[in-house]
Amino acid sequence: MQKSWTWTTTGYGLADKSHDEIIDTCRFAGLAGIEGATPLFEEKTEAELQAIGGSYRSAGLCIETFHLPFSPDDDIASFYETTRRQAVDKMRLWMGKASLIGATVGIQHPTTNRTDANVEGLETYFIQIGKSLDALLREAEGLDFTIALENMLPSGGGRFTSRPGHFERIVRDFAHPNLGFCLDTGHALVAARGDAHRFFEVMGPRMVAFHLADNAGDRDSHLAPGHGRVDWRLLFRHAAQIGYKRTMCIETPPFDFGPDYSDSAWKKMVDDTDALAESALED
Repeated sequence: MQKSWTWTTTGYGLADKSHDEIIDTCRFAGLAGIEGATPLFEEKTEAELQAIGGSYRSAGLCIETFHLPFSPDDDIASFYETTRRQAVDKMRLWMGKASLIGATVGIQHPTTNRTDANVEGLETYFIQIGKSLDALLREAEGLDFTIALENMLPSGGGRFTSRPGHFERIVRDFAHPNLGFCLDTGHALVAARGDAHRFFEVMGPRMVAFHLADNAGDRDSHLAPGHGRVDWRLLFRHAAQIGYKRTMCIETPPFDFGPDYSDSAWKKMVDDTDALAESALED
């Protein structure tokens, strides 16, 4: 098996840099680009967003994925209609901005609250997110854009979309060509431990993005790949088996002294992750 994807990193980890500096870091480190993050693009005009996207493409880089807002108020599954509708409007706005930059996939947290869905009522979550997806997917169709729902941390209980079974129902109830999934490896390990692979089994056919992060299984530490307990061999072999050809976002800082990480530290993180993948795919 061979690696058929490229590496990016999260724009949140580079938000203190200018776009020119980010481009230089990406080229030095061997990154294919970044995952867009709202702090890098706030208060930009449409023309400025298009120009920024063009500067990355001119440098041979991409912003294929964009992380849509995820503050507590950005809950598209909120039980409060005012909150839910405002969140949908905000996501539609940022989907448009992401598209202007050149992104084709928006990473969407299915919920931003941390309550136990089994206590609050799982059925209500599906009703609420269904209404939101109805509006967001219509917007996505017009933009030729894919919404990628990300698996969440359990937050001490059965949080909505922290279980593979929740995604089984999403596949069944909300199938749409503009709806896909983003697998967060760190979230999956904390939520399911030894059964983390179940997320891939459910999400795999609709996988359009990855957030790669490691941890010890106890918390979302955002350690660089290879410094925790994620089964990277299994993950990368699964990705190769489904013929995944998009970018994978290393959603962590380098495993080094920071927070002002050197370009060499970013390069080592990319090289180390590449080595994990190459080793996993050896016959």
